[in-house]
Amino acid sequence: MPDLLLELFSEEIPARMQAKAAEDLRRMVTDKLVAEGLVYEGAKAFATPRRLALTVHGIPARQPDLKTERRGPKIGAADAAVQGFLKATGLTSLDEAKIQRDPKGDFYIALIEKPGRDAIDVLAEILPVIIRTFPWPKSMRWGARSGKPGSLSWVRPLHAIIATFGLETEEPDVVKFSVDGIEAGQTTYGHRFMAPSAISVRRFEDYEAKLKAVKVILDPQARKDIIFADAKELTFAQGFELVEDQVLLDEVSGLVEWPVVMMGSFEAEYLAIPDEVIRATIRNNQKCFVVKDPKTGKLTNKFVLTANIEAPDGGKTIVAGNERVIRPRLSDAKFFYETDLKTKLEDRLPKFEQIVFHEKLGTQAARIKRIECLAAEIAPLVGADVAKATRAAHLAKADLLTEVVGEFPEVQGLMGKYYALAQGEDASVAAACEEHYKPQGPADRVPTDPVSVAVALADKLDTLVGFWAIDEKPTGSKDPYALRRAALGVIRLIAENALRLSIMKMAASALAGLSLKPADAQKLPSDLLAFFADRLKVQLREQGARHDLDDAVFALGGQDDLLMIVRRVEALGKFLETDDGKNLLAGIKRASNILGIEEKKDKRSFDGAPDAALYGLGEEKALAKAIGEVKAEASAAVAKEDFAAAMSAMAKLRPPVDAFFEKVRVNDEDAKVRENRLKLLNEIRSATRAVADFSKIQD
Repeated sequence: MPDLLLELFSEEIPARMQAKAAEDLRRMVTDKLVAEGLVYEGAKAFATPRRLALTVHGIPARQPDLKTERRGPKIGAADAAVQGFLKATGLTSLDEAKIQRDPKGDFYIALIEKPGRDAIDVLAEILPVIIRTFPWPKSMRWGARSGKPGSLSWVRPLHAIIATFGLETEEPDVVKFSVDGIEAGQTTYGHRFMAPSAISVRRFEDYEAKLKAVKVILDPQARKDIIFADAKELTFAQGFELVEDQVLLDEVSGLVEWPVVMMGSFEAEYLAIPDEVIRATIRNNQKCFVVKDPKTGKLTNKFVLTANIEAPDGGKTIVAGNERVIRPRLSDAKFFYETDLKTKLEDRLPKFEQIVFHEKLGTQAARIKRIECLAAEIAPLVGADVAKATRAAHLAKADLLTEVVGEFPEVQGLMGKYYALAQGEDASVAAACEEHYKPQGPADRVPTDPVSVAVALADKLDTLVGFWAIDEKPTGSKDPYALRRAALGVIRLIAENALRLSIMKMAASALAGLSLKPADAQKLPSDLLAFFADRLKVQLREQGARHDLDDAVFALGGQDDLLMIVRRVEALGKFLETDDGKNLLAGIKRASNILGIEEKKDKRSFDGAPDAALYGLGEEKALAKAIGEVKAEASAAVAKEDFAAAMSAMAKLRPPVDAFFEKVRVNDEDAKVRENRLKLLNEIRSATRAVADFSKIQD
């Protein structure tokens, strides 16, 4: 079957837009093909700085013929209805219609045949529409064509379109269409500087090979691989190690069509600046990678750049140009850093009196005072020194007013640690200045130093409770204040440090620190705890926990103790992987199902202790005895928070439960015996609720 080759050649496309644009092109074309009945075999899209390309193979040469039936009026219907039916279906008379027998009456049926069109004609129709409606984040219109203003909105001026369609064994046809005066054809252009002449292509294999011959690597992944491999080899050859940066690699590969890796250097005096500042300076300003000494782990005065040309002088001019730009940038960074060191962190704090955190939550200065108080309250609960936690909370935000953080916001917190150490602060206080922002995502490191933990919890809880109190909660996909991330941070801090903390008690303390009117102080709704529960469920599922196990534990309540929930879910998951766990689950669910049916039938519950005098079978007595023993043992284990032991106790129920269902008829003819046996089943359900609600667990 024929293949499609499509290329849209333009001025430089911003690197950040390329990957999504390639995917959008693939999706839009293939969706339209399928909608037109042209089911393809495969498709792949590509992007370079100057082109989007797509190959779709295995497209049928022609649409299938369509046959549809359209139901018309009843036999004997009014003439107006009959004429409308004939006009809508294209029939000349009712003789061309079929008659369908129906209990409600006989109806006319029109068989409408729509012959399929050649796929190339369908493509000529859909491709211009896709190009004109392409969803660029930003686009532009430019110059006049043939005396008329340009009508196409595109990310950058579009210069040429390739659109060919045909079998591999034959010369492909050009899909004939035009967009804003640009005729689709078979012509594209090579590298802007090294091979700018026009080239003619036929199909994808020919297209990709010819582009490579004119210094264009079409596949973004191939360009990344070249840059990464060459950069590692170049640094290794000089005894250094590349500092890997996947985000930067993605961006740089979108800036070049023919990557050429080179190494530059800068004066060693700039190594007095913190490594992170050097990296931010070189990365942000010149899109270059930094290099470290593998022996010390510290940065060297080298950097790796990626050029888009094989220069006649071997790249000396390009390297010198990058060095010439980087040098003053590093000089500025060094000046900022040295200037910052002249002012103590606490001396910057008065400026926060003039900076509003939120109009309803006061200034940054007021927020810092709240975090100080809350950190001091949390410190003893997490084993932190109160004075150190208070001091760390006092200084933690001060680096936001420094010159370096103003220039490179991504190093906030980190610079606070450097400046705190430079002015002689305790190591834990300095570490908390950096770590109180953590964790900022599911993959971010969780602080373990008690001082950092106290300040991090205080910071996040102040944010959550504050915005909850003023009713600025996340809605749908909108979360402008990153409250979901803050809640997940609190959960990870508690769970990964094995902390026993009450969320609601800490939230109440945070609320007390807010300067709200009495009426506003009541705005902290109970659903804040539910919000934490939802975030904890997300976290547990990302760690591989089954959603039904989450539900089984959450059904018991107690969401205020996050660590206990995590431990219960872990223990329950391990228990249900055993044969005892699986079989006991089956027995418990059988008991729950019987109870549910009978409770619905009798419109009552079967609470209360069974009457031992009504036990007529040994299996009843054995089950009752086992339930009593297991309930006591499991409850004691839960009280000690030994959930593994509680699950082991539950496992002892398996033999008597199995025996009960094998020998005992629950719905006995004697109403009192029946009721007593149903109460015994309820005892099974009650006993197992010490560890989880087993009715929520799927088989």
